[in-house]
Amino acid sequence: MYKKIGLAAMLILVMTVMTGCLDIDEPITKESEGIWNSFFVYPLSWLIITIAEAMSENYGLSIIIVTILLRIIILPLMIKQTQSTRAMQEIQPEMEKLREKYSAKDQKTQQKLQEETMKLFQEKNINPLAGCFPILIQMPILIAFYHAIMRTEEIGGHQFLWFELGQPDFILPLIAGTTTFIQQKMMMVQDNPQMKVLLYMMPIMITVFAFFFPSALALYWVIGNLFMIGQTHFITGPGARKRAEEKMAAKTGGAKKK
Repeated sequence: MYKKIGLAAMLILVMTVMTGCLDIDEPITKESEGIWNSFFVYPLSWLIITIAEAMSENYGLSIIIVTILLRIIILPLMIKQTQSTRAMQEIQPEMEKLREKYSAKDQKTQQKLQEETMKLFQEKNINPLAGCFPILIQMPILIAFYHAIMRTEEIGGHQFLWFELGQPDFILPLIAGTTTFIQQKMMMVQDNPQMKVLLYMMPIMITVFAFFFPSALALYWVIGNLFMIGQTHFITGPGARKRAEEKMAAKTGGAKKK
C-alpha cells in the first residue's frame, strides 16, 4: 500500500515541479527559445489558436478539439495502460494469498515470494511494468498542453458557455473532480483499500487546483476525463468482458475440435 501511495506522491510531485517551474508565467510565442518551448509547447499553442480562429475565435471549442485530438493520438498508450492496470488489479487476491503464504521476513522466504510472484505474472501473461511506461510517455505531452493553455495569451478574455476561459470558475472544478472520481472508480476491479487512497486523493487534488487555475485548464481536465470514461467503459466494461469471454470460448471450442 505504502509503495503505491509513494509512487503516486512522486508522480504528483514531478508533475507539480514541471508544471510550476518551467517558465509558466512567460507567454509562449514563436520566438520562445528552448527545446521544451519550441517543440512541445508552441506547436500546441499554435494549434489552439489556429483552430479557434477558424471557428470565429471560439477558444473553448478549440481546447475541446485539441484535447480530443491528443487523446486519440495517445490512445494506444492509454489502452495499454488501462489493460495493464486492470490485469494487475484482477490478480490482487492471488498475490495476497502468496504474501500470506510467504509472510516470513527471512531472505529465503522473500526470495521464494518473488519467484512465485513472477511465476504468477508469467502464467497470466502480465508485465508488471507495462502500466508505467505509457504514463511516462504521456506525461510530457499532457504537461506541454497544460503549458500551452496557461501561456497562450489569446485564450484570456474569451468566454465559453457560462465561464471566462482566463478566470477561475466555481462550477467547472466540481465537474472536473467528479469526472476524475468516476474515471478512477471505473478502473477499480474490487474494493481494494490500497486503491481507495488514490481514488479520493486525485479528485480532491484536481478540484482544489481547478479552483485557482484559469477555467480553460479545468475544461481540458473535464474533456480528458470524459474521454477516459468512455475509453475505460469500452475496454473494461461489461461489453468488453463479454467479448473477451466469447473470444476465449471460441478458442477453447476450436482447441477441442482439433
